[in-house]
Amino acid sequence: MTTGFVPPPYPHDRLDGLKATAASHPDGRGLVDLAIGTPCDPPPPSVVAALATSGAERGYPTSIGSRRLRDAAAGWLARRFGVQVEPAQLAACVGTKEWVATTPQWLRLRHPDRDTVLFPATSYPTYAMGATLAGCRAVPYADLGAVADDDAARALCLWVNSPSNPTGELADLGAAAAWGRAQGVPVLSDECYAEFTWDGPPRTILEHGPDGVLAAHSLSKRSNLAGVRAGFYAGDGDLVAYLSEVRKHAGFMVPGPVQAAAAVAFDDDEHVEAQRARYRRRLDLLGGALGAPTPAGSFYLWVPAPGGDGWAMTADLAERAGCLVSPGDFYGPAGAGHVRVAVVQPDDRLAVVAERLAG
Repeated sequence: MTTGFVPPPYPHDRLDGLKATAASHPDGRGLVDLAIGTPCDPPPPSVVAALATSGAERGYPTSIGSRRLRDAAAGWLARRFGVQVEPAQLAACVGTKEWVATTPQWLRLRHPDRDTVLFPATSYPTYAMGATLAGCRAVPYADLGAVADDDAARALCLWVNSPSNPTGELADLGAAAAWGRAQGVPVLSDECYAEFTWDGPPRTILEHGPDGVLAAHSLSKRSNLAGVRAGFYAGDGDLVAYLSEVRKHAGFMVPGPVQAAAAVAFDDDEHVEAQRARYRRRLDLLGGALGAPTPAGSFYLWVPAPGGDGWAMTADLAERAGCLVSPGDFYGPAGAGHVRVAVVQPDDRLAVVAERLAG
């Protein structure tokens, strides 16, 4: 009999039955899947060309990331956020999801006397799962002022996510950095939706200095490259040095051709502006159909469910609009009264949903 850890069902696997309902919509135009934030638009041709022609596939890639990739990522941080990051303060990761899921393990090795991971109460489920995989307590917080003294004293790290998945809210990153420094707790800032900030300019926690903080960025959303798994983390030089050495021993390496393509992607801002325009148009289209406001950031609509029942609304949208969305409890009990709608399908498919809802 198994008595140890048993992985819970993967959240989106719980939607299989409703997926069949949505796919059988009577108008015959099929399922419109808005449950997972998978980009549908093509990446830049120059990036695909670099992926195919780098010649980097024969040798082992550097775990920390090539100098070319790190320079490109640092250049993007300087252009987009006005922050200067030295090469020693930045390292590559194999997409940011694995970095989110594994970093508590590496921090626990360094600080075995600490056993708590703090994360937003309504948030991406991998923050809590990363704590579980590290054998830590996963402790949600509604706001920093509500974190108990005992939880702060035991904390390995504090996660922030801005713009938020799923709510689209913008966090006060300066306040988070100050809290972490006052408590002696590293602050890990997941900023993979920063390019899709609608309320003012994009923000990074690195604007408030690198000490005690790390920012994680990804090409999955920015450049429609979710399939290549490329990202980086940057900030506190001591934390970057420690994590990059541990990850080197564990064999975490972004493939060489992917590193070459990622450098080209970070050098190019034009394709991101085009993608921003697409997502803003899609948010307006579907937000109007659902009566949902445009979020402060991200490409998700966080829609209140009638009667506070996110699963009932998910089932209703599957049947009535032939679309699949995510019930809010995927993102913690505090989200149960909402659904998350990812506007990641082409305009014509979103128009199908809007037409069905209007009918």
